[in-house]
Amino acid sequence: MKKQLIKAMQRNQLLNLMYMAKDGQVSKRRIKIIKVVGDSFQAYCFNRLAKRTFMIDSAVVPIVHKERSVVC
Repeated sequence: MKKQLIKAMQRNQLLNLMYMAKDGQVSKRRIKIIKVVGDSFQAYCFNRLAKRTFMIDSAVVPIVHKERSVVC
């Protein structure tokens, strides 16, 4: 998971993910990763319009959408 997050950060990709907070609440987030440090990462959360810190190991599940390409 950490490698995927670093790759997304290097490519400046926006990610959709499901996140479970320490209190057990689950929320869907749209984020852009700022930095990855140890077992956590900092990202700009478009839902909260602020920087947030997320734990990698216990709380992140990416939502994968397949992109369709346009052929001209």
